[in-house]
Amino acid sequence: MRVNWRTITAARNTYAVLFAACEQGGYHLRPVERPEDDITCYSLNSLNEPLLRNEIRDACCTTVVGGPHATACYRQVVRYADYVVVGEGEHTLPALLASIEAGDRRPVPGVATREGYEPVRSSVRLDAYPAFSTIKGYTEISRGCPHHCGYCQTPCIFGGTMRHRSVDAVVRAASQYQDVRLVSPNAFAYGSEGRSPRWDRVRHLLSRLSGKIYFGTFPSEVRPEFVSAEGLALVDRYCANDRIHFGAQSGSDRVLEQLHRGHTVADVVAAVETCRDAGFTPVVDLILGLPFETDEDQRSSVQLIQWVVRTGHVHAHLFIPLPGTPLGRCAPRSLLSETQTVLGRLALAGRVTGSWRLPSG
Repeated sequence: MRVNWRTITAARNTYAVLFAACEQGGYHLRPVERPEDDITCYSLNSLNEPLLRNEIRDACCTTVVGGPHATACYRQVVRYADYVVVGEGEHTLPALLASIEAGDRRPVPGVATREGYEPVRSSVRLDAYPAFSTIKGYTEISRGCPHHCGYCQTPCIFGGTMRHRSVDAVVRAASQYQDVRLVSPNAFAYGSEGRSPRWDRVRHLLSRLSGKIYFGTFPSEVRPEFVSAEGLALVDRYCANDRIHFGAQSGSDRVLEQLHRGHTVADVVAAVETCRDAGFTPVVDLILGLPFETDEDQRSSVQLIQWVVRTGHVHAHLFIPLPGTPLGRCAPRSLLSETQTVLGRLALAGRVTGSWRLPSG
């Protein structure tokens, strides 16, 4: 039985993770540019799903679809796909492939079909699967998040409890790179429950690694209330990055409370100042056009952006409603003309990046 993986730029790391998991189960995920026999697997997000929906529907092979969009909207996706993997795929996808190969008609937990859906019984234990194998990817050190922010799919897909790959497993994966990029929803929460840092465990992890380590920066990030002199001292001692990436999301405490962010604007300001004092450049994420954002809330966010860029950088983007989240059915509000003017000017100066325009059509 030949199993194909539809190449999608946004799903490169997912391919690396699932290639390794399927390899353990005796299946080779062959990269393809279009659906091919016998089985073609897809990973969809809310941006690429409209572009691939018809391809999947019209495919002359068995189709297996997973990813954030498929997890949140499996009842819709199963109308045009043969199987939908809901949630994490390391255990579920190889189990499904084995079931298909054996001709077993019994439901596979974690897989939706037109006949129904039986939820998976447990979360993935990260140490049970390699971060990647011959198809290289990032070194994922943590999964899940206890902070149920209104716009975020992470706890919807991976749960509200943080799970961590063991230090030994991280070291094995990272040893395959000279530049080691560690990925987590909140890197500074490594080894903790996700609400307060465990710097002893972060120190143990970083001290075991070799090469150029990138921690708390792209493609990962941290939460602002986790930014501290103690944590930055560890990054300064063991890591190569001189930037710390964290999410502010709004310059309005009212908006942050409605988002259930669990931090305040003052926490963001303190994080920026702490980074500056420790010699790091802060890179701060903000979301504009949130559905309950007033003009004054938006102006507060712009004021925060203007303050941050004095010593750091801002990544700003327009709110995108993601299915399965509390705000998944809400539309973004338009930005004030003054907001667009400020962002445009700062973008030309190289201080702000991102996308903050409503999509055309």
